[in-house]
Amino acid sequence: MNEDFEIIGRIEQIETIAVGAGIREIRRLHKAFGRGRWRKLKGKATVRLEDGTIHFVELHWYEAHGIGRKKLKIKSYLD
Repeated sequence: MNEDFEIIGRIEQIETIAVGAGIREIRRLHKAFGRGRWRKLKGKATVRLEDGTIHFVELHWYEAHGIGRKKLKIKSYLD
């Protein structure tokens, strides 16, 4: 499951999973995207997959102020 989808509408029910040193990939994030106050988040959204189908899913991603949302992935299909 990778970024082969388009988010349709808004991401809802956003929750923080981990912050800073609590993120397993923190070194990789710093190396790839720069230092920042990284947070791992999850939320629910409607997405359109490459094949055109539309699904309601749970997404996980990393985010830092000034850097933005990175490494979005579909964690589970909810419909």
